[in-house]
Amino acid sequence: RTAVPAPGAACMLKVGPKKEVAECKEKFASSVDPTVSQAFMLDRVFNPEGKSLTPMRGFKYSSWSPLGCDANGRCLLAALTMDNRLTIHANLNRLQWVQLVDLTELYGERLFEASYKLCKADTPCGELGDFAEFQRRHSMQTPVRMEWSGICTTQQVKHNNECRDVGSVLLAVLFENGNIAVWQFQLPFLGKESITSCNTIESGISSPSVLSWWEYEHNNRKMSGLIVGSAYGPVKIIPVNLKAVKGYFTLRQPVVLWQEMDQLPVHSIKCIPLYHPYQKCSCSLVVAARGPYVFWCLLLISKAGLNVHNSHVTGLHSLPIVSMTADKQNGTVYTCSSDGKVRQLIPIFTDVALKFEHQLIKLSEVFGSVRTHGIAVSPCGAYLAVITTEGMANGLHPVNKNYQVQFVTLKTFEEAAAQLLESSVQNLFRQVDLTDLVRWKILKDKHIPQFLQEALDKKIESCGSTYFWRFKLFLLRILYQSMQKAPSEVTWKPSHEDAKILISDSPGMGSTEDDQEEGTSKQASKQSLGDTGKGVDIDEDSLHQSSDTGGREPMVEKLLEIQAQIEAVEMHLTREHMKRVLGEVYLHTWITENTSIPTRGVCDFLMSDDGYDDRTARVLIGHILKKMNKQTFPEHCSLCKEILPFTDRKQAVCSNGHIWLRCFLTYQSCQSLVYRRCLLHDSIARHPTPEDPEWIKRLLQGPCTFCDSPVF
Repeated sequence: RTAVPAPGAACMLKVGPKKEVAECKEKFASSVDPTVSQAFMLDRVFNPEGKSLTPMRGFKYSSWSPLGCDANGRCLLAALTMDNRLTIHANLNRLQWVQLVDLTELYGERLFEASYKLCKADTPCGELGDFAEFQRRHSMQTPVRMEWSGICTTQQVKHNNECRDVGSVLLAVLFENGNIAVWQFQLPFLGKESITSCNTIESGISSPSVLSWWEYEHNNRKMSGLIVGSAYGPVKIIPVNLKAVKGYFTLRQPVVLWQEMDQLPVHSIKCIPLYHPYQKCSCSLVVAARGPYVFWCLLLISKAGLNVHNSHVTGLHSLPIVSMTADKQNGTVYTCSSDGKVRQLIPIFTDVALKFEHQLIKLSEVFGSVRTHGIAVSPCGAYLAVITTEGMANGLHPVNKNYQVQFVTLKTFEEAAAQLLESSVQNLFRQVDLTDLVRWKILKDKHIPQFLQEALDKKIESCGSTYFWRFKLFLLRILYQSMQKAPSEVTWKPSHEDAKILISDSPGMGSTEDDQEEGTSKQASKQSLGDTGKGVDIDEDSLHQSSDTGGREPMVEKLLEIQAQIEAVEMHLTREHMKRVLGEVYLHTWITENTSIPTRGVCDFLMSDDGYDDRTARVLIGHILKKMNKQTFPEHCSLCKEILPFTDRKQAVCSNGHIWLRCFLTYQSCQSLVYRRCLLHDSIARHPTPEDPEWIKRLLQGPCTFCDSPVF
């Protein structure tokens, strides 16, 4: 578990020169007009430091980007603090969050340079000493909400007039005055230098409360816009003109989804892409939480134009909805109120529009009496995360509030396994909530269900995709883990104890030197077995279960059998990746060119096993050896200049005994002190260097070949 710390210093919005701002603040605070002095003193946007008031330290909203936006191919986090600082963070190292950019500061500088006018045609702004102007400058840069778009493709013109496709993502920021700033970032996002543009749109919504992207695909044409909700009730879609974004279109004019000023504030908006079975076309379902009701709007494009159907779902909650989330895979919507009641809404299409079937999920039956503060559904719909505090006991509220994140499973093991087998994503890392359900079942039952084994073997025989081999490896590893003894300590907690302690210095320890050595060696061997996962540390429960069939011996044999299966699957995946690497070498090299990849070693390693007969590999190796023309281009040890033979896929050992770990993406030896590891610590990879050609850099961007995890 990791945490993003809130900034220690208060955020001061840039509304003018520092000296002039200080003078204006003093003037407003000491004004004889109470409508000015009291409005100024009580507004925390003007006074974030608080002085005698409690400090505004913490976060009020956060938003995750799509996968694939940071340097490691993971998500970025946009975070909005209580004092209106909007920042973007990335998890670049395994347990460390880094702030990449402060967008509040950048936007304030842009407004300052433009004299707080959105365009040149605007009327000149007033003096900062005027309280109304002072308020206007603050409201035009006070963020209310921010949301990420999906990843889109832009075209970049190179120096030689060639066009190349570059991935980009948009971040829309809704401000207090109704304006929306749309930031465009080039991927991977590295910081200030990755910002491509920033455009400001006037929404015309007064007292805006919530924001969401509207993304709709029709006949391979992608349309986008921004859905804005107001605290007074209206909801509308604002067109977003995406310049130079490939294949994207927008609306000609704003579309009002709900125009009544009925004083029901819009709390949350979700946009779900669906397929209409009767109209035989894709459609877009927009749902918004308004008080205790759910407002829904179905949008679909036909020959007549854009069709809009809307209505409200009533009778869901007796209290206002505090949180709403949606499973984008099947369109199911979940809402919750503070009394611990969660509603599941399932959309059912009719000839013209749709209707909702809803059922109640009583959290009190699972967690006891609780109050709910927020819900979120996992990416593949396997879990519902709920933030709870203690509810009323004997008609009394609790003295202290303890906030907890609880998880409720929404799918059975069989459903999760079936979804993994039929997945179009074919990436275990992107379906980690489904794999977690499968993992929990195997750890509990200590065996892989027969139906899953048979279905997976059929998939491997029929299509042979490496995804199913990786899934098989995952199942075998969990089965192996289930046979072992569970660790006594919680694995995610950081250890504050020293790795080594001198036993003689410990109070009350009077052991002999031999006992110390024996204890140290036992501890070291146990730790190394736990680290490598190869040690046969058998679970006592499993041992009791197997006592009828002969006790410990059959259990050890079973573990060795599973270990052999794991090594066989790992070897298959290694060979498949080696073929891919050799294919890249063949496509991107001239005759007798040293590619820095141990090509001859990889070829010899593939052909060394007599039992491995792959015609594709033999043909590819034949072409590569013909190109190499008897050249070997061996790797050399950087310490002693001896040749590093390719005898092991994991490490290279020279004749003088120097050991270097091998990069699992390119099979080069990592002869440096710094390298990368995959998220699950399966494999290591080297960092790309400036002299690496583009195709090697592309190989080094790949995920782990065993578990699909990103490498960093």
